[in-house]
Amino acid sequence: MGRSLSFLLLLLCTSFHVSFSFTDGLVANGQFEVSPKPSDLNGTVVTGGRYAIPGWQISGFVEYIKSGQKQGDMLLVVPEGSYAVRLGNKASIKQKIKVVKGMYYSITFMVARTCAQDEKLNVSVAPDWVVLPMQTLYSSNAWDAYAWSFQADYSEIYMVFHNPRVENDEACGPLIDSIALAALYPPKPSNRNVLKNGDFEEGPYVFPNTSSGVLIPPNIVDMSDHSPIPGWIVESLKAVKYIDSNHFSVPQGKRAIELVAGKESAISQVARTIPNKTYVLSFAVGDARDSCEGSLIVEAFAGKDTIKVHYESKGKGGFKRVSFKFIATSTRTRVVFYSSLYTMRSDEYQSSFCGPVIDDVTLLSVRKP
Repeated sequence: MGRSLSFLLLLLCTSFHVSFSFTDGLVANGQFEVSPKPSDLNGTVVTGGRYAIPGWQISGFVEYIKSGQKQGDMLLVVPEGSYAVRLGNKASIKQKIKVVKGMYYSITFMVARTCAQDEKLNVSVAPDWVVLPMQTLYSSNAWDAYAWSFQADYSEIYMVFHNPRVENDEACGPLIDSIALAALYPPKPSNRNVLKNGDFEEGPYVFPNTSSGVLIPPNIVDMSDHSPIPGWIVESLKAVKYIDSNHFSVPQGKRAIELVAGKESAISQVARTIPNKTYVLSFAVGDARDSCEGSLIVEAFAGKDTIKVHYESKGKGGFKRVSFKFIATSTRTRVVFYSSLYTMRSDEYQSSFCGPVIDDVTLLSVRKP
């Protein structure tokens, strides 16, 4: 009865172009568990028109995939619940949502490639957009959680997921599941920290039942002037991982950053400083308790000064605190962290990337050096 009522409400809202009100967490039918009517399906292909998937508008070759379904010799697994959506050639899904104009938001979603190694996914909220390449898999189960942020230019927005590619097999394309939305509240510097969001507590929605963390794409992919981690930019070729204390070891608070792709994985922030004044940069380096064993090295930069921090990890959690002084040479000082080494997990999930954890980053001026 409850499922039938949910189906009818979603179908009515979608059919009459009603926008869904924003709340932190999963969007309407964000896990696609409310399915199309059997008459709207031809096998896995959604054939019932643009409103066939409750809560969503679709276009192009869209498939409704059940967990455990086979594609040739490959078993398609769904990370949450029993169903996901696959976007074939030039296919898209979108949802209309009421938001606060001018506010920043972050979309978190699960995605997996199914055929071609060079699959891509375009995520957009007009006028912002990002194209995520699927070449690098960061998790061992083939599904990665990503986050992307935008600033709402309107009080109603369309959140769109689109496969921009055309393959010989029109069914080839990314699988999508578990789509969530969260408001971002950009923090400001304080007399306790010149840096913004140095504890990484402000960030994207993290799925409570998913233990893979959330990937933040690099700025060469996401070229906006903001990110899902307010204050910070992923200044590298690869993503960094946003982790939570429910699934990982975090030095302080509930959130931290794991640098999972060696020198291709870096975060940065530009802080306001006073030239010729002495500052102290302090931070915690550790491991995420994800079987990332061995020597981990973090290099930290503050303007022209640098420090290299060695951390011997047993993969079971832990951290150490580090600080160093420098003299500011400009009114803007760039603070950067990156991992010097490429590291893989040492347990049964040997195919997944890992690296050092960064947390509790503070930058303070020193009155009397």
